Amino acid sequence: QLQLVESGGGLVQPGGSLRLSCTASGFTLDYYGIGWFRQAPGKEREGVSCINMRDGSTDYADSIKGRFTISRDNAKNTVYLQMNSLKPEDTAVYYCAAEPSLLFRRCVLSPEYDYWGQGTQVTVSS
Repeated sequence: QLQLVESGGGLVQPGGSLRLSCTASGFTLDYYGIGWFRQAPGKEREGVSCINMRDGSTDYADSIKGRFTISRDNAKNTVYLQMNSLKPEDTAVYYCAAEPSLLFRRCVLSPEYDYWGQGTQVTVSS
């Protein structure tokens, strides 16, 4: 069974950092594009960052550029999202997603991904 599991969310003060992890089971992420998305209450799901697991190319939303970094560990079948200088507006449920058709394409920040995790809550508040 294909499964993505996010972890690493929590409560952090403004200016703080968190590192989210997205680990796959039942399949290898080597052949997928992986995206991180977030959804705040009452708002649409927003693409945050993505990575092509084959060549390591990445993309970032303007709202988080310079503060968040996506990375991969193919050996651990895991993708990370390092989030620094967090702001209250970063509060949301964060999801990772996998899409096989992105293997030979640049990854995208639109939610056209087939496989999704259950999400992890990130709350930025003093």
